[in-house]
Amino acid sequence: MTTQKKILIADDEPINLDFFEVMLSKLGFVVEKCDNGPEVLEKVKKFLPDLIILDNIMPGMSGREITKTLKSDSSYKDVSIIMLSALDDVKDKVAGFEAGVDDYITKPFNFTEVLARINAVLRNRALIDQIKVRETRLVLAEELNRDLKENLSYFIDNIDELDNAIATITEHDQNLSKLVTPVSDKINSVRKHIAALDARIEKTINEWDNLKKDEIGLSVLESQIRKFLHQEGQQ
Repeated sequence: MTTQKKILIADDEPINLDFFEVMLSKLGFVVEKCDNGPEVLEKVKKFLPDLIILDNIMPGMSGREITKTLKSDSSYKDVSIIMLSALDDVKDKVAGFEAGVDDYITKPFNFTEVLARINAVLRNRALIDQIKVRETRLVLAEELNRDLKENLSYFIDNIDELDNAIATITEHDQNLSKLVTPVSDKINSVRKHIAALDARIEKTINEWDNLKKDEIGLSVLESQIRKFLHQEGQQ
């Protein structure tokens, strides 16, 4: 079952608020709205939106200031933001993207285009979230491998001590040799399995280390996606 996406509309023009609320609600989104900067921050804390459609010129705080505030907070930095603005200057758009918005749409806008941008931003956010989940799983697997490798050394040391103890026993009583031989054989078998596992772990760690050389950080990846989305919107 797909969870309904929550969208917060922030605009000081009532006609825009009502329009977006009606249209997006009909399309299945859960919608909340507000008309000033400080209220946006309060709504975000209570509503926890997946996406904010944010007017750049807002009473109390500008859209850019709101974006910077949210992106600097680890609890809300992943909330996607589409900025609406009557300012079509390239510098204003660049400033918006540098602040952390995912997309920038100039007024007057076409709702079909806005909807397409909303869906694109939400898809990209879902992709980033999946990458984060997989990255976390890989980190945990890497930590597990390194822990296993450290513990294998401990096991090998103990096996060596056991071998030495058996050798000492047989030196003092040759009659015990037949009794401890099966134990020695089992120890050698375990030693071979440990050596094979150790080699496999070492190979995996080396492969991960090589892959990391070409790894792109999530922050860079998100920035590239926003840039690509912006370029696509300008075509």
